[in-house]
Amino acid sequence: MAIWPRAVAAGAMSRHCRFCAAPLNRVLIDLGCTPLANALVSPEAAALGPDPVWPLVVRVCEACWLVQADDAARPEVLFADYPYFSSVSSSWVAHAARFAAEAIDRFGLAPGARVVEVASNDGYLLQHFAAAGMDVLGIEPAANIARVAVSRGIATECRFFGLAAAQDLAARGVRADLLVANNVLAHVPDPGGFLAGVAALLAADGVASFEFPHLLRLLAGIQFDTIYHEHFSYLSLLAVERMLARAGLRAFDVQGLDTHGGSLRVFACHAGARRVAQPGLTMLRAQEAAAGLHRPFGYHDFAPRAEAVQYGVRSFLGCAAASGRRVAGYGAAAKGATLLNTSGITAPLLPRVADRSAAKQGRLLPGCRIPIVTPDALLADPPDDLLILPWNLAAEVSREMAALRHAGTRFWAAVPQMREV
Repeated sequence: MAIWPRAVAAGAMSRHCRFCAAPLNRVLIDLGCTPLANALVSPEAAALGPDPVWPLVVRVCEACWLVQADDAARPEVLFADYPYFSSVSSSWVAHAARFAAEAIDRFGLAPGARVVEVASNDGYLLQHFAAAGMDVLGIEPAANIARVAVSRGIATECRFFGLAAAQDLAARGVRADLLVANNVLAHVPDPGGFLAGVAALLAADGVASFEFPHLLRLLAGIQFDTIYHEHFSYLSLLAVERMLARAGLRAFDVQGLDTHGGSLRVFACHAGARRVAQPGLTMLRAQEAAAGLHRPFGYHDFAPRAEAVQYGVRSFLGCAAASGRRVAGYGAAAKGATLLNTSGITAPLLPRVADRSAAKQGRLLPGCRIPIVTPDALLADPPDDLLILPWNLAAEVSREMAALRHAGTRFWAAVPQMREV
């Protein structure tokens, strides 16, 4: 079982759905009290005491079927100084380039068309539209990341997005022919207000594109490590379509993606637009219904399966230590922080984690306080085993660290079970 303290009286306080306000009576999983997964710790801060922790409890709304975490830390705390730069991942930049090319072709976007991205990070996506002559605008709440985007020539406003922000932009003449919201809908505490903002900013015949990890894949793949305080919601097509409808929007197509362990890309438009609904919507609705996402039984056994994964990674690291094998981690990602902290893994079992991002190197993972080193540090002193924490990037990491494999290091991932990769 998870070693972090359980949330105090998780079911005792009255909780209500952040979208439809119905009472929340079903707990999907209680991961106890954990630090903020992306709040990396400097050595100076580490000397001041332990990291603050917040309850991490996920519930299921049995009215609208939105799966959601309890409110804990405020967004201003979560995103004030954010350490995740999208451009660090070469596979993610390539994913963005493919999307830009496909969107320009499919929706006939000509030079001068307005492309707006919400949570635009360091310009990893908008750079491709800008290169094609589009008029781009990024909206990014993390000031440190927004500055990087601006330095690359990507016009970026540093602010949180919602209805008020959208109305302000619209009053200044901004209307989006394409509005992109990749991996942000799950990060907003008020999804209804966020989508109302999308509707207010979207041109009459505009297209909104949303990408988000698919709840169906999270449940099937026991991806509990993708649960952390930044993720306020865990999304199904079922819940998203209900939220879109309230905002006066509708989905007209959906695509399955391999990113983040299995994601959806939902294309939406104004409810009265002429865009024809595509067959993929009907197929995915049927898949979610078959998995029981509209009924309680679809959620009942997730917690014990997650505990089995936690036991597996603890056992693996404990046996490695007992046999004298040296293990290192790779990827100081948020999912790694959740996995390690809720599984009771600290530096004696995993002494170091490497990461390509210079913004992370020299810091410590929150809670477990494992040092983050450069990939070169692993190449200079190869471990016997390498635990890839962002398992969704296992193929990319395997290519980048091929020299370790040639030196005899064995590569592993922990989710959905310990396995060699």
